[in-house]
Amino acid sequence: MSPAESAKETVKDTAKEAVNNEVLVRRARDEELGAVIELASAALGWRAGEPNEALFRWKHLDNPFGRSPMWVAEVGGRLAGFRTFLRWEFCRADGSVARAVRAVDTATHPEFQGRGIFTTLTLGALAELREEGVDFVYNTPNSQSRPGYLKMGWQVVGRPPVKVRPSSPAALVRMARARVPAGKWSLPAPAGEQPAAVFADRSVAGLVDAQPPAPGMTTNRSPGFLAWRYGLDSLQYRVLLRGSSPGEGLAVYRLRPRGAAVEAVVAELLVPPGDRRAERELLAELERVSGADYLIRIERGWLPRHRFVPLPRQGPILTWRSVCQTEMPPLEQWYVVLGDIELF
Repeated sequence: MSPAESAKETVKDTAKEAVNNEVLVRRARDEELGAVIELASAALGWRAGEPNEALFRWKHLDNPFGRSPMWVAEVGGRLAGFRTFLRWEFCRADGSVARAVRAVDTATHPEFQGRGIFTTLTLGALAELREEGVDFVYNTPNSQSRPGYLKMGWQVVGRPPVKVRPSSPAALVRMARARVPAGKWSLPAPAGEQPAAVFADRSVAGLVDAQPPAPGMTTNRSPGFLAWRYGLDSLQYRVLLRGSSPGEGLAVYRLRPRGAAVEAVVAELLVPPGDRRAERELLAELERVSGADYLIRIERGWLPRHRFVPLPRQGPILTWRSVCQTEMPPLEQWYVVLGDIELF
């Protein structure tokens, strides 16, 4: 081969390599779901025997607010990363509905990390979500991922007011020493009803409809939403009833290990409007039957109520990113419960 021909081949190979190294971002196709799940398993360290695939499919395919939009990144024809946003709806104080998405599952294949694929996927997705009319993105990133989101225009809303109710002085000590993230998977719950059966009861619709409008944003709840949100068997949520009918009041909870302590997450507490006695009885029963070291919930106000006390500087940090809605609601306008923002 002459020097000229060799030079031409070098240029050709260099051009081919540039094309192969180019990151192509596009919407994921339905038939690629299996490949995306395989990538998630490799990149996120899913353990054999854990129901991660079932959780992924339930979360992103069965959501009553709609299937999750999903994007993938290709490099040289290979799947290099993916990004999903979980659809969500909030009711505003004026009665309008905000179309939101929650930034949740994303992963980059280990061979392609450090090439900006996470950022490319996320910013590309935001442009398409704007065309769809999505109002905003929200999530609760950890301390490792939060700086990356802030660089892409996310803003910190703040910490929703997490409160705890220790069951005993010894439990309080275990709770104070448990400075580690909670376990991903729930512990078996010793009491309560299966969520699917409870939320199929006709009285649930009346209980949900009777809730007074919040003076801020709250999740657009319905019996169908509650049945989906808490119905996946592997998450092991249970429902405690106040009486013989769900319409009399209910609490949704699950148990999670946190270090040497066991916490009972009060994900939802629905009672007839103004019925503080129902709240008190449900929480006391949950403390009694759960065997947890403490109950944890989001509760407004700084005065102790039902023996719940504030947990300063603890709990998830809520962040927000504009899509079509340009003004970020301040923290005091977010009327969320743990079921809205806990990781699942």
